[in-house]
Amino acid sequence: MTGKSQLDFDVIIVGSGPAGVSAAFPLIEAGLRVLMVDGGNTPRQAPPSGQFLDLRQHDASQSNWMIGRDFHALRQSDAVSPKLRVPTHAAVFNGFKLANRIDADDFIAVGSLAPGGLSNAWGCGVACMTDDELASYPVLPSDMHESYRDVVKRMGVSGGSDDDLSEFFGLDEWSDAPVPIDSLQASLLARYPVRREKLLQSGFRLGRTRVAVLTEPRGERRACDRSGNCLWGCGRRALYSATEDLQALRSRPGFHYKSGFVVERVTHKEGRVTVEGRGEEGAGALQARRVLLAAGTLASTRLALQAVDHRAPVPMQSCPTAAFMLWLPRYLGRTQEAAFGLGQLSFSLGLGRDVQAFGSLFNSMGIPVTEFARHMPFGKRYGVDLLASLLPSCVIGNVFLPGAMTDASLCLGAEDRLVVRGTYREEVAPLMKEAQRLLCASFRQLGAILIPTSFKVGLPGADIHYAASLPMHANPVVGQTDRYGELAGVSGIHVVDGASLSALPAKSHTLTIMANADRIAKHLAIRLMAVESSV
Repeated sequence: MTGKSQLDFDVIIVGSGPAGVSAAFPLIEAGLRVLMVDGGNTPRQAPPSGQFLDLRQHDASQSNWMIGRDFHALRQSDAVSPKLRVPTHAAVFNGFKLANRIDADDFIAVGSLAPGGLSNAWGCGVACMTDDELASYPVLPSDMHESYRDVVKRMGVSGGSDDDLSEFFGLDEWSDAPVPIDSLQASLLARYPVRREKLLQSGFRLGRTRVAVLTEPRGERRACDRSGNCLWGCGRRALYSATEDLQALRSRPGFHYKSGFVVERVTHKEGRVTVEGRGEEGAGALQARRVLLAAGTLASTRLALQAVDHRAPVPMQSCPTAAFMLWLPRYLGRTQEAAFGLGQLSFSLGLGRDVQAFGSLFNSMGIPVTEFARHMPFGKRYGVDLLASLLPSCVIGNVFLPGAMTDASLCLGAEDRLVVRGTYREEVAPLMKEAQRLLCASFRQLGAILIPTSFKVGLPGADIHYAASLPMHANPVVGQTDRYGELAGVSGIHVVDGASLSALPAKSHTLTIMANADRIAKHLAIRLMAVESSV
């Protein structure tokens, strides 16, 4: 047997995003030597500090974070999401496909090389899967419940409410109070009890959004002050990012961190796993007893398929999504108010045939008017004038369908490049049309008009909710993983990010990724320590 002292580390974790940091804590707490590596892209532009409305009026240097010193927002004008145009997030997305040898064919492929990964620019939406949703997972729901609890207590979650989405989210026993709601969404919520029975009959439920945002300070992290800078980044650190956990991990004995190291290959031989990659110092190789892939679904899948030399396509799930705008006529003419910029209200929507959609509502204040003007049916100049008056009385919404509604595939091709392809299933178009109809009818009862031309279905992959490309199975075959994320066909390599999820419902999935990584790492820590004690 290879002795512990002969290897560089007990475990190497590839990726420092939500999955990577969640796997690291149980391993470190068990006394194991852990190395975490990531691509090392760091932000060049700090997020704005202060109230968004005040900054827009008085900050003489606002073009730096609105447009970018290098005109980043203009150069990314064709990007599918406003997040991809934000200069403060440029480092989060830059260089991912090139470094990881990923080619996308009619599919939006996004990932991150930054410390903290995509959690630097996410919507902070969190939810637990119910026992029914975990039915296809080869895990005990009680184990997931324990890991959900531990992760939530570490990261900080708010939004706990006794409402019609309490069971849907499954988080309230560990959640802090919600972020205060803006007046528009407060009016929707106030009308909901009056219309509740009729809305429930149509399959519509409304409640507060559960988000990984602080409403109470935690150490150096301050509570949300509703400044409205959420899209650009929170200078108060109220929004959870895996960089918070990464900072905590770096103070722990046994934890090692190597940034700026992009992994190119992972191999297993004679009881050890070798990670080959390239960093600022050139090519290098590191060895450990186990390797955990947490580089994001796309990058982890490429490394896994390469490790087992699996050349056949593997399916992947991705949630079809649409965006829309609600107009509340009685608020026309009001001035814009400071507000929390992420989800305040959420809804679930039954679409028949056991299809459940999910979505959230957002204040329009922290989003540039130009993001809306680009979709107007006439010139931007006139669109900006109209929207400047209209937006203060509008609420922005999104809606997601389950990930199985996208037919996506990943295939290892020439030079071990990962080719990503995807299209929506035929039923997506009628389901989205039905969702639009039901949302229009539901919100009209609550005093809001869904602007018909505003309902826009995104392109495949635009959700960035990729999962289940290497799904966990009780009896996995090559291209799948076992109940502890270990890759079938080779030992010692575990997948702990979204790639190993067994199924992807419409609800937010990041918390499930984190809980599953925590669950796998707890089991692995016991196994590795047991072997160590027997040597």
